[in-house]
Amino acid sequence: MPRQLVECVPNFSEGRDLGKVDAIVQAILTVPDVVLLDRESDPDHNRSVLTFVGPPNAVVTAAFRAVEKAVALIDLTQHTGAHPRIGAADVLPFIPIEGVTLEECVRLAERLGQELWAKLRLPVYLYEAAARRLERTNLENIRKGQFEALLREMGTVAARAPDIGDPICHPTAGAIVTGARKFLIAYNVNLNTPDLAIAKRIARTIRFSTGGFRYVKSMGVMLASRNIAQVSINLTDFEQTPMHLVFETVRREAERYGVSVVGSEIVGLIPKKSIELSAEYFLRFENFRPELVLENRIVEALSARGGLPEFLDDLASPAATPGGGSAAAAAGAMAAALGSMVTRLAKMDPTPFEADRHFFTEAVDRDAEAFNQVMAAYKRPKDERGPCVEAALHGAAEVPLEVMERSHHLAARLDALDIPARFASDLAVAKSLAAAARAGAWENVRINLDSIHDAEFKAALQRRLHALQ
Repeated sequence: MPRQLVECVPNFSEGRDLGKVDAIVQAILTVPDVVLLDRESDPDHNRSVLTFVGPPNAVVTAAFRAVEKAVALIDLTQHTGAHPRIGAADVLPFIPIEGVTLEECVRLAERLGQELWAKLRLPVYLYEAAARRLERTNLENIRKGQFEALLREMGTVAARAPDIGDPICHPTAGAIVTGARKFLIAYNVNLNTPDLAIAKRIARTIRFSTGGFRYVKSMGVMLASRNIAQVSINLTDFEQTPMHLVFETVRREAERYGVSVVGSEIVGLIPKKSIELSAEYFLRFENFRPELVLENRIVEALSARGGLPEFLDDLASPAATPGGGSAAAAAGAMAAALGSMVTRLAKMDPTPFEADRHFFTEAVDRDAEAFNQVMAAYKRPKDERGPCVEAALHGAAEVPLEVMERSHHLAARLDALDIPARFASDLAVAKSLAAAARAGAWENVRINLDSIHDAEFKAALQRRLHALQ
């Protein structure tokens, strides 16, 4: 089964008492398979951001334990800080990293929310992809008026009712916002002025809700410890609106008001690709591509050593699986990977090809598992064998049919590409591999289809095959 990784980036309303933050961190680390990647505490914001990653179930468990500890330790009635907040554990998003969809992360958020209300009596709001009300997609709408307003209004103002739990605000821990989102970059740009009004005007210029950049949220805050103003920024899609574009706009706007940027800071972690995009912009590399980054090449080389040779060894072994169906899916994965490569080099969107590559890579194992189930069904006692074999054959036919269908659409995408002539040979190889994936998958569909007795199922598969011809 492919590896599944979910990232969780909870924000806690405590950035001054590091003993409390340590206790929350330790609560997370009690969960096996969860790895803490980063911790950031800001005394001016009076807020800490933790980043951890692991398998879905382990991440939900760690998230609950962290919130449980925060509820026990943090009293919002005694809390002050520059950052808006409605909860001791203020916001807790789940982010899909590997082998997990955004929709699955929505379900993780809902599951956590139910547990937080049932065990801690902490009311829960759902935001971003998990939002149940359109206006709650944006976090700032939920946090309007902060903890103090929530404490007054929950239970009396219908619009403040939580998505999970009764409209009863926790007296010291407030409420929590959880949900699912894509990777978000949080970073702050510091100005050499104590004039908060300037930071707020710049924030208004760049944020989407007031006419600025798509995928940008921002606000002006004061850093009392340094006596300077700050533009605090969240980028919700750094590929559509890159960091350097926002930074340069802040810098130019600051100059209009006679101030300058004294520095910027990243909160939590950022993807390597965001740095690569900014490097390409600022340094004007004529030959820049991700493969020039040392760490990228090391990961690629190590993956190749452990991945393809191991698969080929398994394919060459006398075992029945992996076999032709898995090989067909592997051909599709290579075709998709080449499609991704040429689109990146041509400065085009590789997203559809990356989705294809993920599908075919999973299909390699799915096909092998489907055949193993057929073999297991034939080994059952005779009185059980018939229905079990038929059900197993359904899967053994359906998996390669899905590969065939996906290969068909992949081939169409490859045919539609309009790229520079220098990438023509790579594109030609991709097309050949896609054709091989389709032809190989068809052979597996055909041989399994001949053995299926379920006339209705068989007819449905034949209709899908006919649609591809």
